Amino acid sequence: MVAKKKPAAAEKEQEVSAAKTAEETAALEQKEEKKTAAKKTASAKTAEKKTPAKRTSAKEIKTELYVQYEGKEVSEKELIAAAKKAYTKFGNKVSDIKTIALYVKPEEGVAYYVINGTGSDDYKIEL
Repeated sequence: MVAKKKPAAAEKEQEVSAAKTAEETAALEQKEEKKTAAKKTASAKTAEKKTPAKRTSAKEIKTELYVQYEGKEVSEKELIAAAKKAYTKFGNKVSDIKTIALYVKPEEGVAYYVINGTGSDDYKIEL
């Protein structure tokens, strides 16, 4: 078999076709890179948007508590103030108080208090 030589015009056409294909491939690759970059940017923006918004706290409700029994009335504020005063009589400081729990026993005419989780029979307020 004898190899046939291609005419010069056909070779040039093939080279031009190969060059066009290479250019088109390079152009397509650049477009793909731009699309990928755009997707990354878009996904980054989406991730930023998905961050949960800070919720503002609900409006605080003003509350009051009164205990009435046998013609006497005492408010929560009065009981707390009395508990703080009684607590300091034992040599403690008001600034040390973190929590106060009150237990009102109207039938006995007293309110017991527990401060910072510590209570005692001596920790009482006469109503």
